[in-house]
Amino acid sequence: MITASLEARTPAVATPALPDWRELWRQSITDPQELLRRLDLEHLADRLPASDAGFPLRVPPGYLARIRPADPTDPLLLQVLPQLAELDETEGYRLDPVGDMPALASHGVLHKYQGRALLIASGSCAIHCRYCFRRHFPYAEETAAAGQWQEAVDYLRGDQSISELLLSGGDPLSLSNAKLAQLTPQLAGLPHLKRLRIHTRLPAVLPERVDAGLLEWLEALPLQKVVVLHVNHPREISPEVDAACARLRAVGVTLLNQAVLLRGVNDDADILAELSETLMACGVLPYYLHQLDQVRGAAHFEVDDARALALIEALRGRLPGYLVPRLVREVAGDPAKRPLN
Repeated sequence: MITASLEARTPAVATPALPDWRELWRQSITDPQELLRRLDLEHLADRLPASDAGFPLRVPPGYLARIRPADPTDPLLLQVLPQLAELDETEGYRLDPVGDMPALASHGVLHKYQGRALLIASGSCAIHCRYCFRRHFPYAEETAAAGQWQEAVDYLRGDQSISELLLSGGDPLSLSNAKLAQLTPQLAGLPHLKRLRIHTRLPAVLPERVDAGLLEWLEALPLQKVVVLHVNHPREISPEVDAACARLRAVGVTLLNQAVLLRGVNDDADILAELSETLMACGVLPYYLHQLDQVRGAAHFEVDDARALALIEALRGRLPGYLVPRLVREVAGDPAKRPLN
């Protein structure tokens, strides 16, 4: 039975005293000029778009510390720095590349695939990845957490074929523990629900988010719990990220990773092999390697299919099969992710 009150619970793992993740978030860099100054790259200022290209910068301090100073090709920097190329009009690149809007089944609920429904839990993220496929999504109008989740949960209750609930966004872990706990008692009335899957970048970019309150909430859920991380490069995994993964595993969470194949970031067999090995050392199983979603403003990250397939073939030659992620593309209207063979 799910209980609405978590105050009396003690997590199964001792959680060290952590800095307040909300305060660290507030310290995020939001000015591209400041980002360049902090990295000794002021000479690149003329390469920035005049505006934020319709998608503001956000980089938390812990992630900034992993970027190599004075290196304009650093793969972590390339994921977050606005570029003039984002203003280019590229054929085939659009605002809603994966068909989210036609899949809206209720307020904040996407229902694309049999047996699974996705809640847009929040429009906020601790970091703004420049290739984000939802960089143009209307979060202000379509967030399931508004109204204490009621409309979204009513939809789930009305479709007993749904056995897995996904929390996505934005980033669902940008919500407070108290806000997440509002969902807990409402899930108690859904006996057909078996699994909760959380898609999040926060444990990788702001590992302090995996605090005692979050662990208590997760441990209290009588559902199978899966957290899908989003890590694209092995240097994104710091000792703090490793420790956050350990805390999640200790409360019964299965950890998977999905990466996006990005030109100049991870389109290299050595980097992808190291990523898989580093993830596995943290108890995280490589799951998907996504071909880039063709969202407007991200065409400069594209890696062609022939190159992507060659990279996967190289990984098969050097890694055990369970460490080779599945290369997939999301196509609007398809009943599942489309594998590239």
